[in-house]
Amino acid sequence: MLKIHGIARSRAFRCIWAAEEAGLPYEVIPVGFGPGLKDAISAVNPNGKIPALTDGDLTLFESLAINLHIAAKAGAPLMPAGDDAARVLQWSFWAATEVEPSAGQWAYNTYLKPADQRDPAAAKAGAEGVAARLAVLEGHLAKGGPWLLGGTYTIADCNLAAVLYGAWSNGFDFGPFPRVKAWLDACVSRPAALAARKQREG
Repeated sequence: MLKIHGIARSRAFRCIWAAEEAGLPYEVIPVGFGPGLKDAISAVNPNGKIPALTDGDLTLFESLAINLHIAAKAGAPLMPAGDDAARVLQWSFWAATEVEPSAGQWAYNTYLKPADQRDPAAAKAGAEGVAARLAVLEGHLAKGGPWLLGGTYTIADCNLAAVLYGAWSNGFDFGPFPRVKAWLDACVSRPAALAARKQREG
């Protein structure tokens, strides 16, 4: 059984979602934020952060790497082969390197930090960064869709949608990007996503 170390209100949400998509049995080992986090998680993640995964003798950290492993266990269509496998990696790394930094900057200065610690200029810069990436995604979806790799949902959709979930659930303006909005709405409405969201949202 997969053991996901973390809580649903963290990046472990992504891994719970992936496990639900894969249809694999999993257990959430509850490790939350707070002063004891590093001590609680260091045996499975030397970075002292959540999430981490244990799967038999394998231990992994980094949420999207965990998701790629989960998808590989499930196989196609969640993790396709050949050139489409490379495309899954492309969009997953793009989510982490291009989208998440700006999305995080917007989130911290919009709803995560206490109101008196938020920087409106940083929030604006983060929003502009997200919008620039959404414009790329909008153009890509216009060429094929409805999913990132065309007609089939894959772990790439799960990974990118999970990175964008905080923006989606906290009022980011997706209006200028109708194809992105339709894609993201479809992702977060899938049965697996709803199961993960139920754990996250209570």
